[in-house]
Amino acid sequence: MEAVDAWERYARRRTPRREFNASGARTWLNWTQYPDHGPDESILGDVQCRSVLELGCGTGCNLAHLSTLGAICTGVDIAPSQLKKAVTRWGHLPRLTFHTAEATDYLSCTAGQFDVVLSVFGPVWFTDPAQLLPLIRKRLSPGGVLAFSHKPPTAGGVQPTGTLREARAVTRWDHTPREWSAVLTSFGFSDIRAEIISPPAGKDTGTLLVKAYT
Repeated sequence: MEAVDAWERYARRRTPRREFNASGARTWLNWTQYPDHGPDESILGDVQCRSVLELGCGTGCNLAHLSTLGAICTGVDIAPSQLKKAVTRWGHLPRLTFHTAEATDYLSCTAGQFDVVLSVFGPVWFTDPAQLLPLIRKRLSPGGVLAFSHKPPTAGGVQPTGTLREARAVTRWDHTPREWSAVLTSFGFSDIRAEIISPPAGKDTGTLLVKAYT
């Protein structure tokens, strides 16, 4: 499968997350492409005892942090090698499971319900919203939250096509905050907040962060 191979190539080039962040924490949630920058998990509200699904969980570092806060976490990633890395690093933590699957396949087959679905530079950016968003909404509990982040579109590049530089088989949906708000509304989400987080000093590209409720 071309997309799986592309993400495997991307995963092989990724540098593992540091053991500790700048504050000395062993686990943390990072929404942006920059270390020690941007908001933390608090935008999700209290996650204790809540069921959380991360689409495109990679090596599981974000979910590991939520697990330490008491969340019941499930991670899904299309690249098989990521499962081994996630289990090796975080398999000792409770309430934390990982699966290898494409996002829409997993959502179509699982019977689970989730209070939170998140995607950090993950499938929400790389999957047709008309296919993915109805599946996410179906699996979210009433009042559940969808939160995701990705790079904002560049000037003149807001069309819902394009290729990820590191995984050239993958199409990218480069929507602006206003466009994401309209798309999410059309699929029944509400209380939508879409914004661009400014980059740290010396960097040019911010991060688009979106949160919406069922």
